[in-house]
Amino acid sequence: MQQWDGSPLPSALRTHRKRAWQQVGFLTAHIQTLEAERRALLRRREAPVLAQVRQRFTLRGSGVHSAWLSVMEFFAWRDFQTSKQVGALAGLTPTPSQSGQSRRELGITKAGNRHIRAMAIEIAWAWRRFQPDSALSQWYERRFGAGSARLRKLGIVALARKLLIALWRFVKTGGLPEGAVLKTAAPRRSRRRSHVCSGGTDRTVLRAPRTLGQNGLSVCWGERLVL
Repeated sequence: MQQWDGSPLPSALRTHRKRAWQQVGFLTAHIQTLEAERRALLRRREAPVLAQVRQRFTLRGSGVHSAWLSVMEFFAWRDFQTSKQVGALAGLTPTPSQSGQSRRELGITKAGNRHIRAMAIEIAWAWRRFQPDSALSQWYERRFGAGSARLRKLGIVALARKLLIALWRFVKTGGLPEGAVLKTAAPRRSRRRSHVCSGGTDRTVLRAPRTLGQNGLSVCWGERLVL
């Protein structure tokens, strides 16, 4: 690497970049180690909280990261009794303001777990894409689908709250959100690869399709979003 005029980088800058790259390598290895430990736990242990992670993962459009975070950092961390408690802890409850005859909303409280709140909004966007026939997606399209970009962003926060409550009920009672579908383990076709052998004859090699392992988890590790 060199500067714009072709001259070499200063030694101090090269040293700084080297340290930064070493840090990236260390963090990458650390993340890979943690993800491997998580995969091992989900495949081998039968703890109730891990069963909830597996159940959360069965929804179409759900990835292992969101399933793990939502259960370990939220659903299994507190014993929620009502849907209001779920929304309040995530900081997704409205803040109404009233002065005389004037009433208006001041947005959400943002007083809860900000990591869960950010994840819930990301899941809400993905939910519209991978669960378009669900009741929640249909509700969003009716209320906000034809609106402006600002209105759709406001609507996605409302959808995130409703979805978080629906996921809490799904993990706690097993009740599937209305209209939602689970992942399907459709068999894949064998892939054929043809090439010419040394003798000049054509040979076809068959590759066996990948299959689902125990609990249907083996084909999805390392993917951010799995259908």
